[in-house]
Amino acid sequence: MSRIFIKGNEAIARGAVDAGCRCYFGYPITPQNDIPEYLSRVLPATGGEFIQAESEIAAANMLLGAGACGVRAMTSSSSPGISLKQEAISYMAGSDLPGVIVNISRGGPGLGDIGPSQGDYFQAVKGGGHGDYRQIVLAPGSVQEAYDLTFQAFDLAFEYRNPVMILGDAILGQMMEPIDTRAPSGPDPLETASWRLEGFGERSPRIIRSLRLAEGTLGRHNQDLQEKYLKARKECRHEEFLTSDARLVLVAFGSIGRIVKSTVRKLRKEGHMVGLLRPITLFPFPAPALQELARQGKRFMTIEHNMGQMVEDVRLSICGLAESGFYGHLPGNLPTPEDFEEPILKELTG
Repeated sequence: MSRIFIKGNEAIARGAVDAGCRCYFGYPITPQNDIPEYLSRVLPATGGEFIQAESEIAAANMLLGAGACGVRAMTSSSSPGISLKQEAISYMAGSDLPGVIVNISRGGPGLGDIGPSQGDYFQAVKGGGHGDYRQIVLAPGSVQEAYDLTFQAFDLAFEYRNPVMILGDAILGQMMEPIDTRAPSGPDPLETASWRLEGFGERSPRIIRSLRLAEGTLGRHNQDLQEKYLKARKECRHEEFLTSDARLVLVAFGSIGRIVKSTVRKLRKEGHMVGLLRPITLFPFPAPALQELARQGKRFMTIEHNMGQMVEDVRLSICGLAESGFYGHLPGNLPTPEDFEEPILKELTG
């Protein structure tokens, strides 16, 4: 273990290498370019493969191919680039294939700008491609967490044979902090032994596909997928900060969750009884934790760097028990803790 000073983007790239990633496929787009830049230097030295694909679509389909061969692999992009990867992500989910996708999101819709935003929540959590599929979504709130959750992303992808997304933004990707690194760890040699494509020799051939045309097979496969997603709910993670005696619980994720935490500290010093619940897994969503707080009579306010997306999941989680107010900071601008004080106090006294 060592302590290093590093960007959020580079922490994800370093975490991927230390977690046993051996293939990376990407295409340049701001503000995630530090990830492929870092991996182009470091990954080949580990015996891995770095490929700058001809497009985001190509990179995502290369990820699918590597996953089918049981290789720990990753791709990354930013918002509009992730949109181009959605078809392949749906194919991966439909084929029960692992892979890690990183989205260092930027302002939108359309090309938007290269500033920070959380406008990709729906795309990440609800499934931006076609069909009834879900991907596990991890939302780091610090550079250390970005590094640590990259390990978890690879482990979850292979445990559930499913795409896993790390959802960051331009704030997290570009800021620098000291982190503690782990000793590198390779994949378990048995994690793909029963299904990976490797040439069948004397055993029965293996087939990986998402096309299911025989009568009833697609329905059964969709049922199996839903059962898998239900099992994944045990992976739910969140952080609570000063919620036990709070009158108003703020719900925010990622970099905004971290900024809101600073606002909570300031308002607490002024005597205002506020707390924070920060989802770390956006899917599975920490609905049980929200429900427990709602049963205690807490009020809620969701704060996002968008015009209102996660607030829908918050309201569904506490439906019939409480309501959640909402404040959306305009995308493309860097918020400060002070930006949230007035709307929080208005909600608290309203």
